[in-house]
Amino acid sequence: MHIIWALIVGGIIGWLAGLIVGRDVPGGIIGNIVAGFIGAWLGTAILGSFGPMIGGFAIIPALIGAIIIVLLISFIMKRTRKSKTY
Repeated sequence: MHIIWALIVGGIIGWLAGLIVGRDVPGGIIGNIVAGFIGAWLGTAILGSFGPMIGGFAIIPALIGAIIIVLLISFIMKRTRKSKTY
């Protein structure tokens, strides 16, 4: 049951990061879950584990990390689209 809860919370974190940034994560629900998990890892590595914990995620660092991931993905996607157009 813990893994289902972690997937739900990771997806919500990725979705919230996309809303805050104003850009969608490619891949839909799976992309949101991946952005949430990677963002949680990045945020915890940079900021440590503080704030409320839900589903094994420290929410504040996870959200900040997911915002960074969404910004990086959108930047990379924009650069690859520009390089393909002639």
